[in-house]
Amino acid sequence: MSVVGVGPRGLSVLQRISDLADRLPEGYALEVHLIDPGDGGQGSHSGRQPAHLLTNTVASQVTMFADGRGPSFTEWAAGSGYREFGAAFYPTGGDAGDAVGEHAYLPRQMLGAYLSWVFDHTVRGLPPRVGVVHHRDRAVDIGVRDDGRFDVRLEKGFVLVGDYVFLTTGHGRRIPTEEDRAHEAFAREYGSRNPRLLYCPTPYPVEVLQEIAPGSTVAVQGFGLTAHDVISELTVGRGGQFHGTEPDMEYRPSGREPGIRLFSRQCLPFSARGVNQKGVTGQHRPRFFTKEAVHRLQEEARERRGDPRLDFESEVLPLLLREMGYAYRTAREQRPVAPEDYHLTTAERQAVEAVIDPLRGRRFANQRAFTDFFVDYLVGDLEHAELGNRTSPLKAATDVVRDTRAALREAVEFGGLTPASHRTFNGTYVAVMNRIAFGPPRHRNHQLLALLRAGIVDLAGGPGCRVSADPDAARFAIGTDYPDGPEVRHADALVIARLDAFVPGHDRSPLIGNLLERGLVRPFANGSFEPGGLDIDERGRPVTASGEPLDAVWAVGCPVEGPRFYTHALPRQGLASQFTLDADTAVRDMVDHIRRRDDTTREEEHAGAVRKSVSVP
Repeated sequence: MSVVGVGPRGLSVLQRISDLADRLPEGYALEVHLIDPGDGGQGSHSGRQPAHLLTNTVASQVTMFADGRGPSFTEWAAGSGYREFGAAFYPTGGDAGDAVGEHAYLPRQMLGAYLSWVFDHTVRGLPPRVGVVHHRDRAVDIGVRDDGRFDVRLEKGFVLVGDYVFLTTGHGRRIPTEEDRAHEAFAREYGSRNPRLLYCPTPYPVEVLQEIAPGSTVAVQGFGLTAHDVISELTVGRGGQFHGTEPDMEYRPSGREPGIRLFSRQCLPFSARGVNQKGVTGQHRPRFFTKEAVHRLQEEARERRGDPRLDFESEVLPLLLREMGYAYRTAREQRPVAPEDYHLTTAERQAVEAVIDPLRGRRFANQRAFTDFFVDYLVGDLEHAELGNRTSPLKAATDVVRDTRAALREAVEFGGLTPASHRTFNGTYVAVMNRIAFGPPRHRNHQLLALLRAGIVDLAGGPGCRVSADPDAARFAIGTDYPDGPEVRHADALVIARLDAFVPGHDRSPLIGNLLERGLVRPFANGSFEPGGLDIDERGRPVTASGEPLDAVWAVGCPVEGPRFYTHALPRQGLASQFTLDADTAVRDMVDHIRRRDDTTREEEHAGAVRKSVSVP
């Protein structure tokens, strides 16, 4: 069998193979071919990336052992001798520095090392009947043989023949869009007039940002976690240093930084994570927005209109808002509130909606006015984050989004929303939830404020701003229309700071392109809306162009973000994990397939042994 892609998702499949190997038929041996050019387990979390790039989840809540049979990220770091020295972590193995704390956000290079340790630990622990071969290569095509087995063609020309395939290929990368091509053509055509002119359609690997000239101006599109990576690489990554404690932190430049100008569609900062007061495994326990409540809505919709699909804004969102309001009141009053007595008040609804859409009802006369609002909003959010996710009513409310993902999945997955509502959910509410509940560690936003004070970072525009090419200036232009008149900021370089969604027909992967061409997979569609991802059945098997599941093949993780929802989150310590469940379901399906085939073979052998020849006149 072949596992295509051996990042965390491929690693989870290997873990489940190890755990379920005792269910294989007696005498059956399984050879696992792992196909990935990188180090086992790491995927996008390379152990070679700069140490200033951080995880956005506290390390104590990250684990590859959701069942507790192995160390969490923090436990591994402590056991490996890591100690904290200010903002840096080193495996000294001694008593110098500080112990890695429960609230630490560790470098992603350390996460890569942890994942590789788990990979090595898993391989060493495989039972004798399971062998592993790691091919440092990429799969570019898969074909089905006449006997039902699969030819997996690798980039270097080698072909693997196997009975089973797992697609765990991780994040995708888009084929250049019309806008990408226009920006790239502009940079090529006018580069002779402005040697600093540069277009970066992605900031990864971050080494591509070394092409941005010191002293130039770079426009960064995005405010999320990827944008914080860009900011960190262009400041700390160039020798700059942060000094002092929050909130009085200051930035001392190295002189090699560019001027950084941020913008996005709404130009709103991502909210900082609140101090975790819930412990490693603590979560808000939902009272209103539950899987059972979603099931009731689906049944009511089926009875009322003959279709169980829901409208997110009119049917699902009210439950989420009520749950957020309940958490808000509980934190504000610092006492338990009986759910049966709770009703969302107008004031609570307004408080929650102000977090969801802080721009509602606001107009800004000019860029200066919007920048003042932006800074005040950032400062206020950090004040709430420092209070903690049980003490701050706002952070308690927004944490609900993170803690009720099971109910969200129940409502959204496999076309649970109407096509029109699914489009609205993906186009509006996913971005909102990411901004308010899945933001950066607090110190990242403190650093952003320090960079704003130092003049290294500024805003390129305001809500509704647009980017264009300015041939006269041989620079990119970001323009915003304000009541006082339009304002334009120019930049030499433009960086798109976001991860690409996996859209099968628009992905650069030759493997996905070939699978689509062969009809072995198809894009997931919810009616007329295609949210991205490959179509699969509930066992994780890809659905072919003819509409039938592809037997003996499974896809998990980012390639199926579309029929599934929020597939990229790593397991949390001590909590049930969809990440682990997806791998478990797929591997159990493979084992059951092997057992059925083995039973059939034994029956045929038995029948052949007792069969007698007869003459037919």
